[in-house]
Order: sequence, then structure tokens, then C-alpha cells
Amino acid sequence: MLDVALIRESADWPGNVDWDGLSLAAVTTAIRHSLNADFETQAATYEIAVKLTDDDEVQSLNQAYRGKDKPTNVLSFPMVQQDLLEATANTDDGEVLLGDIVLASGVVAAEAAEKGVSIADHATHLIVHGTLHLLGYDHMNPVDAEAMEALEIRALASMGLPDPYSEH
Repeated sequence: MLDVALIRESADWPGNVDWDGLSLAAVTTAIRHSLNADFETQAATYEIAVKLTDDDEVQSLNQAYRGKDKPTNVLSFPMVQQDLLEATANTDDGEVLLGDIVLASGVVAAEAAEKGVSIADHATHLIVHGTLHLLGYDHMNPVDAEAMEALEIRALASMGLPDPYSEH
């Protein structure tokens, strides 16, 4: 079972979007398209927090955890090592905190405008991307990047969203 907690800390995020529903849909879709699709139906509860905040907080987190003194669109903070994900169903208390995903309002809005997509659609892509990071996917080398992008493209297509990596 999946439990997605939304934390909206910045008023900069558009108020006309169902952020709870969007976050749940993006996380669920990412998991369904991953090698961990069974997390959705297992007895254990898999928890992910999605935090919508501002650029200043993301810049602070990016500096503290990645040594980069600038805001970025999304950060993921996995709580389970990739090699231990398979054993998470055997948790003692029935709950597994997979991790946190943090999005920066200004960066996300600027990128959405540049791409010509809505903030909600871009945020959906970034939550899918962040969820895959929590599941151990990465893009540090070309082969892994291609595999992760393909998963994102399939997940987003299943939600009726276009390929975010397309030039068109």
C-alpha cells in the first residue's frame, strides 16, 4: 500500500491544483512502472513525503547535501538503500519510509514556462523522477540515464502527458 504525504510550505505554488491528488498519482504511476510495482499491493505501507517549497529552502538543502549553492528543481532523499528495497516487505511495524521529494516553486515555474507546459504537468514529471530516485534509479551515466528517462516517458504517457525530454 502507498501513503503519499503532501507538505505545502510555500504559497508560491498555484492554488487551483489538487496537489494531494497530483502527488499521489505521480508517485503511484512511477512505482507501477518500476521494478517495485508490487509496493502498491503489498501489505506493508510504503510512505513518501512530497514537499512543495520555495527556492531558498531547496538551495539550502542542495548546499547542505550536495555541495551546490543554488536551487534546483527537485531533490530526493532516499531512506532505504537500493540493495535493501527487496526486503522492505518484511518490516516489523508494517511501514517503510521510502523517502522525501522536495520541489522548488520558482525553479519549477521557470522551467515549466521555458518548456511551454503547465506547472502542474512539470511538477508531475519531477515527482515521477524523484520517486524513481527513491527506488534506486539514477542518471549518473548514459546507460542509466537512458533507462530512467524511458521509465519516466512511459509513466508520463500513461498519465496522458508528453515526453518531457522531447525537443518538440
